Amino acid sequence: MVKFTKMHGLGNDYIYFDCIEDANLIKDVAEVAVKLSDRHFSIGGDGIVLILKHDVVDYQMRMFNADGSEAEMCGNAIRCVAKYLCDNNYVTESNVKIATGAGILAIEIHRNENNKFISATVDMGEPILNGLSIPTTIDKDKVVGEIISLENDNSYLMTCVSMGNPHAVIFTGEITDEQVLVDGKELEVHKFFPNRINVEFVKIINKNEVEMRVWERGSGETMACGTGACAVCVAAKLNGLTEDKVTVQLLGGDLEIEWNQENNHVYMTGTATTAFEGVVEI
Repeated sequence: MVKFTKMHGLGNDYIYFDCIEDANLIKDVAEVAVKLSDRHFSIGGDGIVLILKHDVVDYQMRMFNADGSEAEMCGNAIRCVAKYLCDNNYVTESNVKIATGAGILAIEIHRNENNKFISATVDMGEPILNGLSIPTTIDKDKVVGEIISLENDNSYLMTCVSMGNPHAVIFTGEITDEQVLVDGKELEVHKFFPNRINVEFVKIINKNEVEMRVWERGSGETMACGTGACAVCVAAKLNGLTEDKVTVQLLGGDLEIEWNQENNHVYMTGTATTAFEGVVEI
């Protein structure tokens, strides 16, 4: 029996395991992720996250999707890790660095007058725009407004961005279930994307607000995606649709995203919530 904490960032929910004292607490991680993520027969979630010590910085996050595949990063999950470290007194300062599959990220923790976690701002680093580096099979410095066609004869203009994990952003007048649940699923495994891809469908509200739904690689549609929101901010700016700072409205709530043009870093601010704790047999 192993202790876990169920947390979510705007409804993007994962099962978190404290592996700080025992890095080998969870064995057969991919198998455990598939088993525990099942919403009908187990805890349920978009995957699992391991919180570990790290040799270079204090802590590390490893995350596994509901299908057992390991992902490089998750913006909502890293805010939850920051909250967990704060709530359990692992971190008492306002700043912490956490290692991820996308590199080491710096996080500023915002607390209330009672020193309780409110939200976190994550320096998500520089967006990767080169087509082969994202990766896609498109050999261009920037993949902006590129046509992608599907087997059902639907086609879209996409802009691709990596925030440590790959995203294809599609702007549309209205976001439909068919786009997200049918075309998003096909786009994830399109031949353009050697490592599969996360797909964001986006409606522009105004220069400072957008609406977004996401089909996440390995998990299907989720309530929110932090790296996806960052990719949307970058893609919208590249297409001349928004300003540098935008509020991204997701199914689970809002994220504040800024692409700082001076240092070319993207900053994400949002909440994190503990749903419940428990023990589970693995």
